[in-house]
Amino acid sequence: MALMSHPSSLHCVCTETIQPKARYNGVNNISSTMGTAKSKEICFGFRPASQSFLKAAQSWSMDDTEVQRKRGHWLTVAASPPTEDAVIATEPLTKEDLVGYLASGCKPKANWRIGTEHEKFGFEIATLRPMNYAQIAELLNGISERFDWDKIMEGDNIIGLKQGKQSISLEPGGQFELSGAPLETLHQTCAEVNSHLYQVKAVAEEMGIGFLGIGFQPKWKREDIPVMPKGRYEIMRNYMPKVGTLGLDMMFRTCTVQVNLDFHSESDMIRKFRAGLALQPIATALFANSPFTEGKPNGYLSMRSQIWTDTDNNRTGMLPFVFDDSFGFEQYVDYALDVPMYFVYRKKKYIDCTGMSFRDFMAGKLPCLPGEYPTLNDWENHLTTIFPEVRLKRYLEMRGADGGPWRRLCALPAFWVGLLYDEVSLQSVLDMVADWTPEERQMLRNKVPKSGLKTPFRDGLLKHVAQEVLKLAKDGLERRGFKETGFLNEVTEVVNTGVTPAEKLLELYYGKWGQSVDPVFEELLY
Repeated sequence: MALMSHPSSLHCVCTETIQPKARYNGVNNISSTMGTAKSKEICFGFRPASQSFLKAAQSWSMDDTEVQRKRGHWLTVAASPPTEDAVIATEPLTKEDLVGYLASGCKPKANWRIGTEHEKFGFEIATLRPMNYAQIAELLNGISERFDWDKIMEGDNIIGLKQGKQSISLEPGGQFELSGAPLETLHQTCAEVNSHLYQVKAVAEEMGIGFLGIGFQPKWKREDIPVMPKGRYEIMRNYMPKVGTLGLDMMFRTCTVQVNLDFHSESDMIRKFRAGLALQPIATALFANSPFTEGKPNGYLSMRSQIWTDTDNNRTGMLPFVFDDSFGFEQYVDYALDVPMYFVYRKKKYIDCTGMSFRDFMAGKLPCLPGEYPTLNDWENHLTTIFPEVRLKRYLEMRGADGGPWRRLCALPAFWVGLLYDEVSLQSVLDMVADWTPEERQMLRNKVPKSGLKTPFRDGLLKHVAQEVLKLAKDGLERRGFKETGFLNEVTEVVNTGVTPAEKLLELYYGKWGQSVDPVFEELLY
């Protein structure tokens, strides 16, 4: 049942928005600053928030005046990213607190933003080998000093940069990630990408380093990939082989581009979540760009997408329950509570809690921290360790696309903004997918990594559905009025021909590349 139908539940009220700080103090992705985690006022009616929630909310605050009483039983809490050292919880969080955290993402349409995030592989131009951590540290220091970015440290190691609402971070194998600022238009998004690539290249080229825009490392074995000195990744690296066969490949050999988008209410979140999940296989096909493994074709168009099917099924997938009539913030909380934990962050250290239950944590019964209760900071951390095709935080993340060259870094947000930020296009998508069965959605998820737009669907091919969807995206961008449709040019040919970027790479591999993957490093060089 919908959250708003519960008299004891949180009421999501969209009021003034405050922009957040970027990631901070070496905690990778604690509050993923991708635009959409802007602070919000949320109102609790009838059932007061717990004292733990209020104390944690105070730790979120950007000043000391943001938690106050209003109109009797109403309490207004402004939520922004938590500080690194969260307030120690003195009583358990309630489920309503966790629901309230998600609902705090609601914001009016005027405050919706676009947050784009992309990863890329750094390599030595002379040898094509992956850049090692020493080179990465030199690169980060160089960007910081030349372009005035603040350094993010974990112990003595530089692991990222931040500047305003942008941040640069490292994935487990040294993949270089930009988490962009929350921006209003796709023109701003593409300008941000171009500025970032200019800055990175200005320093990297002097070091003999280049960057590759592809979804899966095409040449090197997993043991050839450097390991980044980040505590959370060590915990994940030890845990992954216990829950799937491809989790380490996901960590060390994949790159993605994603966009994070806002919603104005619970019902708006539900509609966008459903549209995003149903169409995620189409995005996977349009941006499929990972056909090589260790120097040879791997049999897939998107090896990156295939890897997620055997990484950790407890925290991945198509989430069929999102299409249930009862779905809402509360049901996502129930799902997230049942996803096994990775870690808890305390005193600048990651404590291994792999496989343990957040429900036990809420009861003070977490074996690795007996008697201690979680804060909302812990809940926020936990949400970053869940990896479905669309992920809910205080915004929605579209997670289905392979990394690629810079024009595709602008095309991916254009595709989803046109579909989800325009009411007519969004409703048209929902009407289109309304009778798709869970089995059909899963079939597309399973087959697209291998067959792309040529995947059979009902009485045609997925290509034919993609043509309709792309038109809806273009129409949605037209109605936005920012002259953004040109950003879809990069995928228009893909849809018209049914030939994915990966298939073009395979044609080059079997043709003028003479069955060598080495030329891909030049073909897809930023």
